Amino acid sequence: MPAPETLALHGGAFRADPVSGAVVPPIHFTTSYQFRDTGHASRLFGLEEIGYTYTRTVNPTREVLERRIVALEGGAGALAVASGAAARLLAILALAGAGDSVVIAAALGPDLPARPAIAARLADPADPATFTAATDAATRLWLVPSLDPTSLAPTPLAALAAAAAAAGVPLIVDNSDTPLLIRPGAQGAAAVIYDAAPFIGGHGTTEGGLLVDTGRFDWAGAGARLPSLNQPNPAYHGQVWSEVVRRWGASPYIARARGDLLRDLGVAISPMAVFHLLQGLETLPLRLRVQSEQAQRLAQALAGDPRLSGLRPGPGPLLALDLPSAAAAARFRAALTLVGDGAAWGSVRSALRPAPGDERRLLLSVGLEHPDDLLADLDRALAA
Repeated sequence: MPAPETLALHGGAFRADPVSGAVVPPIHFTTSYQFRDTGHASRLFGLEEIGYTYTRTVNPTREVLERRIVALEGGAGALAVASGAAARLLAILALAGAGDSVVIAAALGPDLPARPAIAARLADPADPATFTAATDAATRLWLVPSLDPTSLAPTPLAALAAAAAAAGVPLIVDNSDTPLLIRPGAQGAAAVIYDAAPFIGGHGTTEGGLLVDTGRFDWAGAGARLPSLNQPNPAYHGQVWSEVVRRWGASPYIARARGDLLRDLGVAISPMAVFHLLQGLETLPLRLRVQSEQAQRLAQALAGDPRLSGLRPGPGPLLALDLPSAAAAARFRAALTLVGDGAAWGSVRSALRPAPGDERRLLLSVGLEHPDDLLADLDRALAA
């Protein structure tokens, strides 16, 4: 398998536009597509043939991004949508409906979209047994982040995936803060969610979200556990998603998220946003390498600093800084001039945000500024 640096540029089998020969994917600004005849249109909308129907659900520019992220993940399918929140929403609604339940990491509870008809049960990712205990016959999925948002400790995904497999439910992982650094699919996760604005886009310009089927879960084999994929769908004349896509070897999970939910909810991503995210994705492996090296240098320089009560390096470009008190953390944050606030999190610019639930801890996403300049800014703020 090619390295991430190569896949970020060439993954998904795009070498050049077949019409113009352009090596950069063209931006297809069109809502509609010309059908050859009424039979062609009927086959497309009847899920008998693959093709372009309407840009809300499928667009040639978007396909390049989807296929490239599949190549990087080693997955089975992907869907690009308007935001990370939209990706999370579709990840849940593709499997769960009224009367169903989902088990999610407690840290994600405040961010979960309000869905009164779906019971959301909170559990501790550090203890897979809590997920198993919260699971019943109506549970459709488990959802966890790749990192603990307060400590930056990696979630034990392999143990959770094993427990999820034993329970017969898919494990879905929000990997927004650790693309390429943590590989949920390799640890058994069924699907991965990305907020593409941090890290993947990486320049603080563009919103987007990605939902990826890793290919590690047997959606059809889940049977009645996942009725949305394995029972007749009235919106498509009683067709069953897991059966419809079998002829193409496609993902029923992604197909339902696209054909049902994206069609109905309309959280489509603009072709221009896709183009921007593709540019960010091409340099993601290189940026992560440099930003991770920068974070390591800062951690070494700050280790043992008496003005900090603790320092915890996270994966890649992330650091957790503990100040002696909440007031000290507030003064430190206010004194920074180069490191920005959390709005630029995960971008080429360094950013700081408070850790949820701990007013003394600040989380740092290290950017591409020179490490000496970053260290000087941190030192001045610690002096304050």
